[in-house]
Amino acid sequence: MNFFTKLTVVTMSALSVFSCADGNDAPLYKDASKPVEKRVEDLLSRMTLEEKAGQMNQFVGIEHIRANEAHLTPEDLKTNTAQAYYPGFPADTIEQWTKEGLIGSFLHVLTIEEANYLQELAMQSRLQIPIMFGIDAIHGNCNCPDNTAYPTSIGLASSFNPEMAYRIARQTASEMRAMNMHWTFNPNVEVARDARWGRCGETFGEDPYLVSVMGVESVKGYQGDMNQDDVLACVKHFVGGSQPMNGTNGSPTDLSERTIREVFFPPFKAGVEAGALSLMTAHNELNGIPCHSNEWLMTDVLRGEWNFKGFVVSDWMDIEHIHDLHATAENIKEAVYQSIMAGMDLHMHGIYWNEAVCELVREGRIPESRIDESVRRILDIKFRLGLFEQPFADPQTTMQVRLCDEHRQTALEAARQGIVLLKNDGILPLDEKKYKKVLVTGINADDHNIMGDWTAPQKPENCVTILEGLRMVSPQTDFVFVDQGWNPQEMSRAKVNEAVAKASKCDLNIVVAGEHMFRGNWTKKTCGEDTDRSDLDLVGLQQEMIERIYATGVPTVVVLVTGRPLGVQWIADNVPALLNAWEPGMYGGQAVAEILYGKVNPSAKLPITIPRSAGQIQMIYNHKPSQYFHPYVVTESTPLYPFGYGLSYTSYEYSELVLSADRIAADGTVDVSVNVTNTGKVAGEEIVQMYLRDRFSQVTRPVKELKDFTRVSLAPGETKTVTFTITPDKLMFLDKKMKPIVEAGEFIVMVGSSSADEDLLKASFHVK
Repeated sequence: MNFFTKLTVVTMSALSVFSCADGNDAPLYKDASKPVEKRVEDLLSRMTLEEKAGQMNQFVGIEHIRANEAHLTPEDLKTNTAQAYYPGFPADTIEQWTKEGLIGSFLHVLTIEEANYLQELAMQSRLQIPIMFGIDAIHGNCNCPDNTAYPTSIGLASSFNPEMAYRIARQTASEMRAMNMHWTFNPNVEVARDARWGRCGETFGEDPYLVSVMGVESVKGYQGDMNQDDVLACVKHFVGGSQPMNGTNGSPTDLSERTIREVFFPPFKAGVEAGALSLMTAHNELNGIPCHSNEWLMTDVLRGEWNFKGFVVSDWMDIEHIHDLHATAENIKEAVYQSIMAGMDLHMHGIYWNEAVCELVREGRIPESRIDESVRRILDIKFRLGLFEQPFADPQTTMQVRLCDEHRQTALEAARQGIVLLKNDGILPLDEKKYKKVLVTGINADDHNIMGDWTAPQKPENCVTILEGLRMVSPQTDFVFVDQGWNPQEMSRAKVNEAVAKASKCDLNIVVAGEHMFRGNWTKKTCGEDTDRSDLDLVGLQQEMIERIYATGVPTVVVLVTGRPLGVQWIADNVPALLNAWEPGMYGGQAVAEILYGKVNPSAKLPITIPRSAGQIQMIYNHKPSQYFHPYVVTESTPLYPFGYGLSYTSYEYSELVLSADRIAADGTVDVSVNVTNTGKVAGEEIVQMYLRDRFSQVTRPVKELKDFTRVSLAPGETKTVTFTITPDKLMFLDKKMKPIVEAGEFIVMVGSSSADEDLLKASFHVK
């Protein structure tokens, strides 16, 4: 009998024993008919201090430990945030601690077999408290094999489709529960304001309103009614890490309280109000205080102001970094003390936590009642998710949910809606009769990297590359493929020369360029977690190859696969067509091909500004009025492509912007209507955007702020009237004393197809 066969037998046996216990003899906390609050208190009263500390600690999975202890040194662990093990503490020790009830949670458990096995070990403990498995299900549960890989968040945000965010989160929850996973470390609701930062692709972009809306729908989709069909959402990373001082992940952040409250807090507050029951603090220090020991963030704001009811979890070893990186604690034990007393509830991840917590309580430095607060919050979630009644998942039915037809269709639809057409000089959509022989080349032309960061290797049949998509969509076309490899840093000049030579003999050239995000090649990535850039240029020989292929005189199309904005000004100025696919997921290749050949009309808009170069950073649409009072010399002060921008194969005309009132009270509302007409020859979907500006105010306000949007389907020649309602919360800002206010005066309403002034109709009204 092999390991997994034995595992299944043991697991199902344990499930039978656990579920058939005599209810008359079972303690109250095992009685599902009792209120959750009473079950929590009953269980808490039975727990030792060591067991409580264990519930507050998370470990990486045993297979993860075994895989990494074979090739990583203890020194490697200090800067590696993807792999881990515990020197001196082998997997056997972790298994024993699980049996003793000293571990409450695991992450980096990637198979249903291992999850069930660890759960079976927990069922051998004194109190049989089930394990809660956390996973980085960032765009589907595809950090595990054999799960649906949706587009990453930046592509999802490009759809401006909150319903799609909800649907993907709902489906992700189903696939997670089918694997015995209960907690996703998502959504990432940081407001991305530095394109050098490698994690832009994990976010919903640069606008607080858009990030809030997409984050809220994700939370609702994951958590549902918080029962056996749902998973726990985690809004992260609290806060400011998306505007790092030098563009690198975890570097210091210095922000005014006004900027924190007006730009960075709103998506987190919206997530809490939507019911999110876990929150992760950020790697960085904020204004000199590490977020992981920041009492103002975790206690004063999160619990005091926002009434957060869930638990706070640390990020990867960041409590330890209070000591060994930020140096605001003299040792690990002091770091644990500072973090818990500031409001931390659960530790990711490590072996010395339990010991430090117990010592601090026995020394009287941390009251056991403070520990009880955290454990209550954690147990509450475990009861709500039904883990005490259903600690296992069924290996026999798991694949009936994962990668099912409905989920695959959603992945394809989301990819179609999230790919942004940035430039088209009339070459697109491609004419199959005109372009019979087409060169396809580039690092992302035939690579699973299109699925994006936070994706495990998937089976070939579960990913359509761009080359495969082209051959699928246009089977009669002769596609000539020149493989450039997957690593932009190690491109072969001989292969570039081959592509250039063949380009001149084709009717059309398609170059699929961009970045490499695949986590399996951790040290070779150019984008993604902990992969930050000092520039926004194409890496390696990519730019040279594009210029040489373009110089052949054969029409050329460039497709970008990337998790961050890239400063591709030369391409924008010269190449006739440019498509930004972001990280489009498992069916990204099909979606790209459908758009290139006009089977799908592109509709996506940019959720983040694309700068011309890193030298323009910070380049955001909602800047203050004085930001470009003195423009740059030599180079442009405008972005390469503005927030909200995206082309279509049809054209739209905006007209008759009408306000329902020109004067309202501070607590009043005003309706804004505009006519949108499809003036082209094909059906399309337009993303209509509404921006506001407070014309004169007691503190400086952005030149414009997105306050609403909607997707509108229009047939050729069709006109629809779109109406938005401006409510007081859309007019509110913080006054000189940091108090929310709706100020009297003129407000400018702007409605159109992007944030660029030339794309907006304008009107104004006054608040009395």
